[in-house]
Amino acid sequence: MAATVALEPFRESLVFLGTAAIVVPLFRRLKISPVIGFLGAGVLLGPAALGKFGDLSPVLKALTFSEVDEMKLFAELGVVFLLFMIGLELSFERLNRMRKLVFGLGALQVAICGLALGVLAFLMGESAASASVIGGALALSSTAIVIPVLLERKRLRVAAGRATFSILLFQDLMIAPLLFMIAMLSTDGMSNFNAGALYALLPAILGLVLIVGIGRLFLRPLFRQVAYARSPEFFMAACLLVVIGTSVLAAASGLPMTLGAFMAGLLLAETEYRRQIEVTIEPFKGLLLGLFFVSTGASLDIVRILQNPLPLIALTIGLVIFKIVLIYLAGRAAGVSNEVARESALVLAPGGEFAFVMLGAAMASGVVSKATGGDLMIVVTLSMLLIPSLASAAVRVIKSDPEADIYGLRNLAPPSEEGDAPVLIAGFGRVGQLVSELLVRHNIPFIAVDGNAKLVADEREKNLPIYWGNASDPELLRRCGIGRARGLVVTMDNPQAVERVVQAARNARKDMVIVARARDAQHAQKLYTLGASDAIPETIEASLQLSESLLVDIGVPMGHVIASIHEKRDEFRKILQDGNEKSRPRRAIKPSTRAGS
Repeated sequence: MAATVALEPFRESLVFLGTAAIVVPLFRRLKISPVIGFLGAGVLLGPAALGKFGDLSPVLKALTFSEVDEMKLFAELGVVFLLFMIGLELSFERLNRMRKLVFGLGALQVAICGLALGVLAFLMGESAASASVIGGALALSSTAIVIPVLLERKRLRVAAGRATFSILLFQDLMIAPLLFMIAMLSTDGMSNFNAGALYALLPAILGLVLIVGIGRLFLRPLFRQVAYARSPEFFMAACLLVVIGTSVLAAASGLPMTLGAFMAGLLLAETEYRRQIEVTIEPFKGLLLGLFFVSTGASLDIVRILQNPLPLIALTIGLVIFKIVLIYLAGRAAGVSNEVARESALVLAPGGEFAFVMLGAAMASGVVSKATGGDLMIVVTLSMLLIPSLASAAVRVIKSDPEADIYGLRNLAPPSEEGDAPVLIAGFGRVGQLVSELLVRHNIPFIAVDGNAKLVADEREKNLPIYWGNASDPELLRRCGIGRARGLVVTMDNPQAVERVVQAARNARKDMVIVARARDAQHAQKLYTLGASDAIPETIEASLQLSESLLVDIGVPMGHVIASIHEKRDEFRKILQDGNEKSRPRRAIKPSTRAGS
């Protein structure tokens, strides 16, 4: 007799997966951000909406979310994976160059918004402790929504996107001090506060040192050994271990999980495994971020809003407008341009997910009343729903994107999802290395990809731009810059691998030059069929080189030899492209007629 399986533990997972399967393709077809779809689905299917009637109908119970708290643990991993990916797009060197933005503009924004909102809360009747927490919580913005929205609209590369990212990064760094402030403002914290309480920060500092130290020593060797195994499953396991492991270590130290993941991404950004890690982590990040947005929408208390709609909506609009003004003033005070300050203010004005963490901790410790905290959580959630619309409005209203800023914003951004090298080299054996040497001689930048971990490690030590990974993966090609590259050279000695790369590249780009190494004439014909611009058969090219050496050595002038070789090469190319090898002309070369000329 077959054992019965309890379906209830799987129900909400199936509901979410079904939601994702409907929301993503539908909203992409409508050219609307899927973020709005996930948030809306969460509101509709949440326990305060249709989920409230689950007990009345088995169908509704099967298609709705009954418990948001059970989703939150996995939902928070979406933000963790997002910060890890952001870290991969940076490096310690670039972060060092961004220090004026992060610790200048970012600190100024948090200080101005936190102080102004705190004073406003105090004037509205909150205690000094409660006002301080409210000011800090509402000063924060949503990294989980703003970054994907900017990426989707390709705004993270522009000056405003870089300024926005810097502010968000500083906000993430401030989570630990703000949570420490809440602990000190609580009744027990104030009564027991003394100089020794400052030692509570030591675990956080130690945790950060451990993440950086362990990462520097062990991350690259770990991925090198996994790459040697040539197992996609082990590589995926290693990626998940690093992301979740560093996040848990950060949380155990009193730091935000996101900060631990971000530091791990920074450490891996300078390694040869960066691009393949991005490809491996991207699906997890997308799904978990979708779950985060669904849980955010599901946590919205519709009943409470309907009971008191006007004050809550007025507070939401007031918060957004007030923060737009404050963030704009902070940007201008920091010296960024008018356009940059305006766009950053629009996308950062709504509240953020860490406000839930701060307000929850403050309500639990008695610093903020549950009534006030509950209303503010609704206000923050409603404001987060406005982010995609505000981002769209910013793009429509702000047309210009200035070239210059006092911080040199155009040089400080995280690199784009696509590289800037005009040439990609798939396969970096002897042939690929020779191609790269000629490109360097002509001052043409390139990015190389190879699946041999030892070769990649050796070439990486020479500071060559080479990454480990599967070049036939379209997503890896995109990460390495196929969207901007002018040409792709495929030099691998495995015919099947060459075919896969050519096909993937041609599907990704119809207008790019693709030059591929072919085993023989028949293989070249197939590569032309798959979309290669030029296929070079080893056998034919070897015969042409032999003929060239022979003709020159027996006295034929070099100019005539080069002309005849080019003519013969063009004939072969036309024959292979037409796929009619039987019609190949067999004109004999008569060296004696030119020997004495």
